[in-house]
Amino acid sequence: MTHDTPMKLDSLWRGAHIATMKDGQYNVIQDAAIGVVGGRIVWLGQANDLPAYESESEHNVGGGWITPGLIDCHTHLVFGGNRAGEFEQRLNGISYQEIAQQGGGIAATVKATREETETQLVASAGRRLSRLMSDGVTTIEIKSGYGLSLESELKMLRVATTLENQFPVTIKRTCLAAHAMPVEFEDKDAYIDYLCDTVLPKVAALGMADAVDAFCEGIAFSTDQVERYFDAATSLGLPVKIHAEQLSSMGGTRMASSFKALSADHIEFIEEADAKAMANSGTVAVLLPGAFFTLKETQQPPINLLRQYGVPMAIATDANPGTSPALSLRLMMNMACTLFGLTPEEALAGVTIHAATALGIDSSHGSLEVGKVADFVCWEVESPGELSYWLGGDLLKSRVYQGERT
Repeated sequence: MTHDTPMKLDSLWRGAHIATMKDGQYNVIQDAAIGVVGGRIVWLGQANDLPAYESESEHNVGGGWITPGLIDCHTHLVFGGNRAGEFEQRLNGISYQEIAQQGGGIAATVKATREETETQLVASAGRRLSRLMSDGVTTIEIKSGYGLSLESELKMLRVATTLENQFPVTIKRTCLAAHAMPVEFEDKDAYIDYLCDTVLPKVAALGMADAVDAFCEGIAFSTDQVERYFDAATSLGLPVKIHAEQLSSMGGTRMASSFKALSADHIEFIEEADAKAMANSGTVAVLLPGAFFTLKETQQPPINLLRQYGVPMAIATDANPGTSPALSLRLMMNMACTLFGLTPEEALAGVTIHAATALGIDSSHGSLEVGKVADFVCWEVESPGELSYWLGGDLLKSRVYQGERT
């Protein structure tokens, strides 16, 4: 392009300040403009510095702030039924054990998920997805894990694929078959064998998952069992993630870090050796304040330890029917600040660039930079810190997905 040739754009967006979130910091551009071609950012800077251009469409967003589209990097969005009745039972004094003995808990969700059709699951998950999108989410991870059989796990992953085809949102699919024990199995090792020999090879062959996850905890699977599951996943070319150190310290985070896990999630009980291992492996710490809040936990994740070792911290809704019925990622940002002590800047990084890293897509998503996908949100706020400040409320002015207003 010569100096005299106008820059050709599909769209130009201007009229607001931008928090680019490059390198996990606000990295503010005042009175900015974004030029988009083919769904990607080709120009970014102060509007006064724009070169000559021709654009098929031009949008003045009328003030406020623009941030990268929000990324919810840990959800269980696809499930049958709900557990609101159990929530009410617990508040009326009925224990978890009594509820479980009545067929409640995760077993109830597995039963309902297996019984519902794909059409039913798409409809209910779609309603939840719409709520998250209306709060600024442009990329979301959806886990399986309420199927616990080859047929039902594949059904859940197909639902996630269908949702991506129906909604203007990027969906990353995670196979969480090692979530709990199905009723068909009594022996945990036998179930892990089934996952390694039957479920994961089929999921990989069909290209149905972007990553594999496991729940490593006393009430779920041991470190050795999850290690075998991860060996199978990595041999099939699938990256891994882990639910770890939520209720106790079992060494799951360190083990997952040896596989260069994309993320370790919950991690309330990690120790210094875990933080060191995560820093060395590039594993992201995913904080889930919704579950912490709902379960009335008291053990906070060691935020200062993560800061000390430079472990990136992401934040997610953990949207699920039992322990985090959360449909606002912004509310999780506030909780991460008020309950865990993050700064609003850290919280915004946690739902943008660090969340992208937790999904392995930070080269294309998570910050506003030339060459990256043009996913961004225009907010009716006077500063980016307000995104963590307000408890609810409609702050979204425009949601732009791959350069198109949605």
